[in-house]
Amino acid sequence: MPKLAANLTMLYNEVPFLDRFALAAQDGFQAVEFLFPYAFKAEDIRQRLDANGLQLVLHNLPAGNWDAGERGIACHPDRTAEFRDGVASAIAYARVLGVGQLNCLAGKVPAGVADATLHKTLVENLRYAAAELKKAGLKLLVEPINTFDIPGFYLHGSAQTLALLDEVGADNAFLQYDIYHMQRMEGELAATLQKQLARIAHLQLADNPGRNEPGTGEINYAFLFAFLDRIGYDGWIGCEYKPAAATRAGLGWIKALAQ
Repeated sequence: MPKLAANLTMLYNEVPFLDRFALAAQDGFQAVEFLFPYAFKAEDIRQRLDANGLQLVLHNLPAGNWDAGERGIACHPDRTAEFRDGVASAIAYARVLGVGQLNCLAGKVPAGVADATLHKTLVENLRYAAAELKKAGLKLLVEPINTFDIPGFYLHGSAQTLALLDEVGADNAFLQYDIYHMQRMEGELAATLQKQLARIAHLQLADNPGRNEPGTGEINYAFLFAFLDRIGYDGWIGCEYKPAAATRAGLGWIKALAQ
């Protein structure tokens, strides 16, 4: 059974964010992840992690104005300075929180910008981010997102993202592979996981359709978990799904898959 981390942006969202850590620990999670820490003091989050014996395994670089619908700015040529400031902020949080890897969301394609410009901007920003993170002993992750949920997202396939990482050429830059997003965009889950295992530093999950907990849709998680154990994946899997009801009411899937 792979190691599971509770995504506190998605799970336990019926309670305030800082109260979710205790609930995750009570339900047996040993690690957590979330989208962004920046609305809170790093020391306050660290206190909740320590008080509940939890490890933080992932958070994202700042991604623009999330509430206004932005989903990353790394490909936006007019916001390079903002992106680089965000890298510095993320590293500062990571040092306090003890997380070892940060995810970069490329963003949605801005109107009127040529693809060559978007590509060049993203490559340069990722090279910068990887170099800065390497100084801090951190991995940089890059995640493709399905374009049904986020129309216009620039990176939307695993092969596309890996080709981009080849061009970036940083030895601390890896693919973040979200099983739900890649099921929607390309399928071939097991084959991709096996082929690209060395380049995948983190996994996330949800079922499809609906992005709810495993067991509610078409993805055979019993097979995938056994397969991941068999091929030697030793990283974390972030439970980044929308609970169909209350979070705790839907956690039975973990015990079912552990049998």
